[in-house]
Amino acid sequence: MSKRKDDVSDLGITVKKSENLSEWYQQVVLKSGLADYSPVGGCMVYLPWSYAIWEKIRDYFDKEIKALGHQNAYFPLFIPESLLRRESEHFAGFTPEVAWVEQRENEKAEERLAIRPTSETIMYYMYSKWIKSYRDLPLLLNQWNSVVRWETKSTKLFLRTREFLWQEGHTAHASKDEADKEVFTILRLYQKMLKELLAIPSLSGLKSEGEKFAGALYTATIETLMPDGKALQAGTSHNLGQNFAKVFDIQFLTKEQNKDYVWQTSWGVSTRLIGALVMVHGDDRGLILPPNVAPIQVVIVPIYYGVGDEEKVVLKSQKLFGELEKIGFRVKIDDRKDKTPGWKFNEWELKGVPLRIEVGPKDVEKSQTIFVKRDTLEKFAVSDEEFLDKARKTMCEIQQNLLNKAEDFLVKNQFDAADYGEFKDLLEKKGGFIKTSWCGSLECEKRVQEETGATVRLIPYDDNALKQTKCFRCDKAAEKLAYFARSY
Repeated sequence: MSKRKDDVSDLGITVKKSENLSEWYQQVVLKSGLADYSPVGGCMVYLPWSYAIWEKIRDYFDKEIKALGHQNAYFPLFIPESLLRRESEHFAGFTPEVAWVEQRENEKAEERLAIRPTSETIMYYMYSKWIKSYRDLPLLLNQWNSVVRWETKSTKLFLRTREFLWQEGHTAHASKDEADKEVFTILRLYQKMLKELLAIPSLSGLKSEGEKFAGALYTATIETLMPDGKALQAGTSHNLGQNFAKVFDIQFLTKEQNKDYVWQTSWGVSTRLIGALVMVHGDDRGLILPPNVAPIQVVIVPIYYGVGDEEKVVLKSQKLFGELEKIGFRVKIDDRKDKTPGWKFNEWELKGVPLRIEVGPKDVEKSQTIFVKRDTLEKFAVSDEEFLDKARKTMCEIQQNLLNKAEDFLVKNQFDAADYGEFKDLLEKKGGFIKTSWCGSLECEKRVQEETGATVRLIPYDDNALKQTKCFRCDKAAEKLAYFARSY
């Protein structure tokens, strides 16, 4: 039996999120039009729907950092090996992931070139040329680019790919206090962006020595929690100390006419945020996009069956479109004639558009429209008199509801473990963040990872928050409260 051209059987999601999260995720990403696989293994194509989401993230963050005095710049994709090698810890941390250009056609390269895994070394070589005096500080630069990290692990669209999009900020300051302030200003901004734009709550803290950025004095992080109980690092901000400044000789003349090395920070978020968005909010019908980040916030679907109905339905749909657009909504009329209303409903639900408005002949007669909320699938009639007010309120309700659900999940999936037995039991049965007292040693951290697959996701800023006096695993004196979890 042949399929109708508007058959929705190939459009919808065929597995439940609660039963097979990995397969569900892949289907949602592909079928909603977020991304597709490329002919290069481990790399992906960002389709317009996901790139529009990334533009919303980019625009939000770009506006915020520019208000703080940061400027955008762009540095080369290719980094000479000699520069990458200058900071030994940094080089060792990235060497396994670096893709190299070793030979050009018919000639061998004089020096291998790394395809940018991150930009510290190429940028700081230039900083050493530009920074000479305290008057040149602070230097606050950011760039929007892509980086390549040749992952050998299994890749996953948005969450782990060999090339991904991100922003990377790199700043230079006259003192440690200024650098510290920068680190946490940016970290708070990341948390604010996730909460206000993506409706995703997060925890913040410091990375362990084993998990911090290679070459950093310390790394601060925000961590989110996915539906399967695994953590996802959503953004990091690093105080690089004077380490890179000494390697690249970035010195400045102080107000007291003394020579000193600058203090530096670097920080970034990437398109893995889109993967988090899919996992945190999506359901068995597909994406659910928070209104603040949705490329299209409202889709209007005219419904008519006869020639006599078409004109009045279309006219009302266009009127509603103009009213919504005038007050700032991102809105679309789906007036395709080769698709049935049911097909359109399924497609826009799959793509996660927050609000669907249906306009039929009876709605025109009754001076009303039908609202359908994507987050709850609630369907209700709205009179023309309250149309705009109800549209505004519904958007706020959807945004807040998604945040509330995610916050409730995050709170309910944090557990305390007094010893290693309880830790392992919680990890297997519950997942989530497991809080426990820890000795802080790298050896103990590695053993936990080898034995359970869990890593230290963050260490709270308050060192006095210990649950026990002894380490949960090795019985040495506990020094830190740590949040462990399995992670992406």
